[in-house]
Parts: sequence; C-alpha cells; structure tokens
Amino acid sequence: MSSYISNVRPAPDQVIADIANYVNDYQIQSSEALDTARYCLMDTLGCGLEALSYPACTKLLGPIVPGTNVPNGAKVPGTNYQLDPINAAFNIGAMIRWLDFNDTWLAAEWGHPSDNLGGILAVADWLSRTRIAEGKTPLLMKDVLIGMVKAHEIQGVIALENSFNRVGLDHVVLVKIASTAVVAKMLGASFEQIIDAVSNAWLDGQSLRTYRHAPNTGSRKSWAAGDATSRAVRLALMVMKGEMGYPSALTAKTWGFYDVLFKGKPFAINQPYGSYVMENVLFKISFPAEFHAQTAVECALQLHPNHVNNIDTLEKINHIDRIEITTHESAIRIIDKTGPLNNPADRDHCIQYMTTVGLLKGNLTALDYEDAVAQDPRIDALRAKMQCIENKQFTQDYLDPSKRSIANALQIFYQDGTHSEKITVEYPIGHRRRRTEGIPELIKKFSKNLNREFDPEHAAKILNLNLNYEKLAATPVHEYVNLFVK
Repeated sequence: MSSYISNVRPAPDQVIADIANYVNDYQIQSSEALDTARYCLMDTLGCGLEALSYPACTKLLGPIVPGTNVPNGAKVPGTNYQLDPINAAFNIGAMIRWLDFNDTWLAAEWGHPSDNLGGILAVADWLSRTRIAEGKTPLLMKDVLIGMVKAHEIQGVIALENSFNRVGLDHVVLVKIASTAVVAKMLGASFEQIIDAVSNAWLDGQSLRTYRHAPNTGSRKSWAAGDATSRAVRLALMVMKGEMGYPSALTAKTWGFYDVLFKGKPFAINQPYGSYVMENVLFKISFPAEFHAQTAVECALQLHPNHVNNIDTLEKINHIDRIEITTHESAIRIIDKTGPLNNPADRDHCIQYMTTVGLLKGNLTALDYEDAVAQDPRIDALRAKMQCIENKQFTQDYLDPSKRSIANALQIFYQDGTHSEKITVEYPIGHRRRRTEGIPELIKKFSKNLNREFDPEHAAKILNLNLNYEKLAATPVHEYVNLFVK
C-alpha cells in the first residue's frame, strides 16, 4: 500500500510572503526609526573598531586567500581589506559582534539586530563602488539606514513570540533570514526572488546554541552572526543568478522547518511589520555585559562606593553571608552560571562574574573578561557568595510589550546580620525609556572608539558627519566607508 504525496507546488508560505511583501513594498515613514538607525550605525561600527584591539578577533579577518584584493569590493572599516561582499559581510559581522557591546532585542527570542549590518553595509558598499565604476549612481547611506530598519523589524517581530533557543537553535537564524531578505532587495530582486532567497535561508541547517552555554561556551558566539549574515549574502546572490526557491520551506510535512526544527509548531506572528523594533531597540552603552545582566551591573556600580571597602580583600569577602541577585527567568536560564569559567566568552555570559567585577571595580570593560583580570582570586570568592532568585513580576514585565523591562536587584548580606540597601534597576540606560539619558553617552562611546583608530581630526570629521542626519543620509555609501579605511 502506498501513500499519495502531491507534487503540486504550493503557494509560498505566508510567513515568507509577508517578509517579501514588507521588504519589497513597505515605505519607512518613521523619523524616529531612521534617526535611531543612525545611532545604531554609529554604535555598531564603533564596537567593531574597538574589537580590532583584540587579536582573537583580528586573526579571523581579511581575505580567505592572503593578499587577495577585490576590485570594487567592499571595504572593511578600520582595516585596509577590500573583499568580495560575502567575505566582507563575515568580516564586518564578526567585528561588530565580537565584544557583545552594541544593540540588543529581548523577547521570546533574544538577539542583536545590528548583526545584519555586516551584510547590509558590505553589499551596499560593493554595489556603490561597482556602480561608480560603471558610471552609474551609487547607493546612499539612507539606503543603508532603511535596510537596517527593515532587518531589525524582521528579526525582532519574529522574535517577539517565537523562542528558537527553547528548541536548541541559536538566534542567528533570524539574522540570516532578515539579512537575506534585505540584501536580496538591495541587489534588485523581485518579489518572487525575495521569496526564493528567504526560503533558501529557512532551509539552511541552523546553528545550535552549544557555543553559548556551559560547558561549551566559546568564541564562536562572537563570529556566529558574521557567519549568518555572510551566508545571507551568498544565498541572495545565488538567487539573483537564477537559483530556485522552495515555497513551503516552513510548512512542508515531515521535511519543512516546522516539523524538523520547531517541534511541528507554526510561528506566532501577531503584529504587522513596520518600524516598531528599531524604535524600541536596546543599546548597550555603559559596559559590554550580556543584556540580561545590564541592570545587575548598574546595581553593582551603585553599591560599589559604599561597600567596596567591605569586600576589597579575601578576608573581608569571608565576612559576607550571601549576595542576592533578584532577576527574571531569562537571565537565570541563560547567564546564571557557577563553577569554573574557561575563557572571555564564558565570563561575559555569567551574571555573577559581571556583577562581581562591578562591585569590586565600580566599572566593567571588555578587558575585564580577559585572563589577566579573571585570575584575581577575589572574583571567584565573591562570585561563590551569589544567589540568583527569580522575581515573577520582573519576568512578567520583561515579556510585557508595553514595558520590555530587564529588571535586576542586588543586595549584600553580611554574617554579622547587617546588609546593604537593596538596589533595583528596571530599565538599563540603553532602553527606549531612557533615550534622553542614553544617547549623549552613546555619542561619547562612539567618539572614544573612533579615537582608538584615527587621529583626532579625522575622528571628529566622522563624528560630525554622523551627528547630522541629513548629511549622513545623502552621503554615497562608498564615500562613507572610505572614511573608516586606513
């Protein structure tokens, strides 16, 4: 007895068609979204420049074959590399994500929508240089900003109610999907070709989260998004050469994404694509901490001045009974970590480590995750005193779309019965509710990162251009990127 399987090609999955419709037709009208995209661009490239100080990052950059230079290729900011757009997307994507220090989106799934800039900027730069060589008009930075808003929206809206981490998949799957759709449109894809490209992105074997969690936490988490956005560029380019798509990539019985990788459940997408995500995106401004711990570190910095003398030696740490970190469920699931921490990637995903450094130093920088700092015996001694406790209201507010808080509270209890005040911070400085406070600090952070790589006069030139939305939007992409090239 045989079972009949129809070979009639179905209409494209609605989820895929909706993405293609949005990328192809939707006009970004929100001035807030475009202006926030400008700050996102600044912060993302600044984080990439800071990452160039870390050999673990720079060893992965450059052409695949040493010495290769691609005529009219995309240039990699902060370097002298000029590469094909696929490899350039990896380079830029790895740089900007290396230190885990730029924007974040938290919902049922979390992630970093600025990871899409790797593919968007590489393709826009390559297209602009190619068009100039052909005597045509280049793309403008407004095209990049629009692409950023749309990529943020696709990644973020899908993430609102669909948890990929709960089925073991890494959030960079959404970077691949968003980048593929936006890059395909930049390349001139039709509505049907965008569908084809996005369907191929869903069919890819998706990254597991193994490299983000104990006992395997490692540096792949810092280049995984670069890998995803570069793969997106490859898939979009293949479709532009005529490669076919797969209309029921999600819903195909037995063989589709839902049945193979999502426990047979369809996605829940309950709001249309617009500009919501960029308008509400979270910036990491003060320190490079995994975002669920941002407010915990802010609490630690507030406690530091009054309690550092009580915890500055191993002997004094022994007088502590416990330190309570009151937090939300997602933080406990992702970054509540005890035992040995084996590398910087392990440490920057441990809420106890980040909070401990904040208590001891009154600060937290990317260098604090390196071995030289981690060898301080006070860190592990203090970390061992910490307990994470879920506050159900914190968890509810984290998931509430009208709040999207990332609350943490911190309190130290001493063996003599005394205790510190309990410090609670609901919204980190990079939250939309703290934009007025946060943006000036973001600009200072960008300026500091520019001055790491460029002389003061040139750094000021880049900064001033980015501070003027109209001038930035009207700047050809290749001219903008040239400002970052050594």
